[in-house]
Amino acid sequence: MRIRDVWQPLPSALRRPLAFGGAAREPDPDFDPLNHVRLHAPTADFHTVAGRLMGRPLRRGRPPWEAHVLPGEDGVSFAVLFKFHHALADGLRALTLAAGVMDPMDMPAPRPRPAEPPRGLLPDVRDLPGMVRGALSDVGRALDIGASVARSSLDVRSTPALTCEPSGTRRTAGVLLDIDDVHRVRKTVGGTVNDVLIAVVAGALRRWLDERGDGSEHVAPRALIPVSKRRPRTAYPQGNRLSGYLIRLPVDDPDPLARLASVRTAMDRNKDAGPNRGAGAVALLADHVPALAHRLGGPLVGQAARLWFDILVTSVPLPSLGLKLGGNPLTAVFPFAPLAPGHSLAVAVSTYRGSVHYGLVADGHAVPDLDRLAAAVTEEVRTLIAACRS
Repeated sequence: MRIRDVWQPLPSALRRPLAFGGAAREPDPDFDPLNHVRLHAPTADFHTVAGRLMGRPLRRGRPPWEAHVLPGEDGVSFAVLFKFHHALADGLRALTLAAGVMDPMDMPAPRPRPAEPPRGLLPDVRDLPGMVRGALSDVGRALDIGASVARSSLDVRSTPALTCEPSGTRRTAGVLLDIDDVHRVRKTVGGTVNDVLIAVVAGALRRWLDERGDGSEHVAPRALIPVSKRRPRTAYPQGNRLSGYLIRLPVDDPDPLARLASVRTAMDRNKDAGPNRGAGAVALLADHVPALAHRLGGPLVGQAARLWFDILVTSVPLPSLGLKLGGNPLTAVFPFAPLAPGHSLAVAVSTYRGSVHYGLVADGHAVPDLDRLAAAVTEEVRTLIAACRS
């Protein structure tokens, strides 16, 4: 499938008053898998190649995905990098798409999508009152979400090390942790696994900022924590079904357990309020504003991401079953999150078969020392474990 612009004529726009100026998916008549699955030369460093490939935008007008096979120089290992446009898939949907090319495994069966009833050229006059009420409801909902976003964006202070002018380059890094270490911390101090994983990011940022000379004093960057709004056990419909929570990472707190307690308190407060409030809810506006306004305002919203948050920290769910490709077991799964314009760093986390996988994506010019941040993630887990023992 590819994306095409939709400039609907008046009768169709009357039938769907908020659809004018939108976009739609359609089959690509010239689709060829070989144009999307590419084999690269052997490499000794998967992340170097992945960073270069992540810096290449997907071409508009073509199916919004790519797969890159990266053989290792040892002749045995290999990596596969999947790239999906965020308009096509969020984390759960991307997992379903990627698993489609893996060896067969038991995945939740997609729920059948109800067929749309046939429509005439003009809307039924009996439907007009409901259409008007729906349009007004969407406008009111958009204003409510927008006001909440504006209120939550007050008193925003960007962290210089986490903002930059986009260079168009990317670096990636991966960190592998033992999930038992994370559970050990969680069982000692309470909270959730996700609370611990976010607190690890805060502590790693503190180490990284101090070591590179930027300093962590008075630094509390805003982290956007995406929240899936999909129904359980299904990755349908297509596209994105995300909202988000917004918290301040307690990078300036020298106590690792106090950092974790701050993260836990902030996440509990967000859960109590629900995913329809705060800067994270800006993603929901796409469902409540006219398509034409979304088309015109979308680029402005994207460029203004740094005004709402400083860093993205997201979790991507993975199945507990072992994945294989061509009979070869998948040993590591590093998720990579999109890097918003003006941001220098994004963090994604997955748990897979007893391990935690951190995937780091950074602007190549702004963060030349991404490997040092990756090392700081491992060091922070050790620090938390030592603090729990004491």
